[in-house]
Amino acid sequence: MKERDFSEIPATGRQHPVHFVGAGPGDPELITVKGQRLLQEADIVIYTGSLVPAALIRDLQAEIHNSAGLNLDEVFQLIYTGWMAGKKIVRLHTGDPAIFGAINEQIALFNEKKIPFQIIPGVSSGTASAAALSTELTLPEVSQTVIFTRRAGRTPVPEKQDLVSLASHRATMMIFLSVSMIEQVVEELIEGGYNKETPVAIVEKVSWPEERQLRGTLETIAAQVNDSGITKTALIAVGDVLADGPPPALSKLYDGTFSHGYRKGSS
Repeated sequence: MKERDFSEIPATGRQHPVHFVGAGPGDPELITVKGQRLLQEADIVIYTGSLVPAALIRDLQAEIHNSAGLNLDEVFQLIYTGWMAGKKIVRLHTGDPAIFGAINEQIALFNEKKIPFQIIPGVSSGTASAAALSTELTLPEVSQTVIFTRRAGRTPVPEKQDLVSLASHRATMMIFLSVSMIEQVVEELIEGGYNKETPVAIVEKVSWPEERQLRGTLETIAAQVNDSGITKTALIAVGDVLADGPPPALSKLYDGTFSHGYRKGSS
């Protein structure tokens, strides 16, 4: 592809930092207050059209662009031209831009052209799914580690980060972008060390009105997913933190006998 020449675009007025804003998982109220303010102040908004809720871009004063049909070069042309013209630009990403956000390739171009930018975090579908499942991803004596990952597909994963290797930790695992490969996911998790009775949950379109949940075990979940017709836009949560019932151990934080800097525990 021929490289575009941006050198002839004149700078006009004052240039503002470009803002990457996390839109959250789907519920338009799960954007941060700062992210909402930046949207309202923006002159140009470039959003991920497949998953950003329409309510977030409705009634904005900004010029709106859906990036779903654009490649990286085309997105950057919109940003660079607008930035040189002194426009306030928001690049609106789903979830949290830091997790499977595909922002590094954009940042590389920003650095090359010396465009200042800021990243405004959002609510990840991983943490939103934990909320939807009414669970805590870390429980004393159950799991103190959370792994956010995906199974290799068209995008490979680095060596030693495949599901078989990661499953050996028996930690809480939140698996993105992999529900269409549920049989292989289950096979690799069991091969890596989880037992067949390990609880699993699927959350499709978390926080959207059409959200769906499935709960099962590694032994049952593949059949449940296939019966449901869920093929995308779903997160796989795996681990003993999903088990029914009270946790086997309580946090020390609120233990009456536990002393810390703000409270003296009873003996």
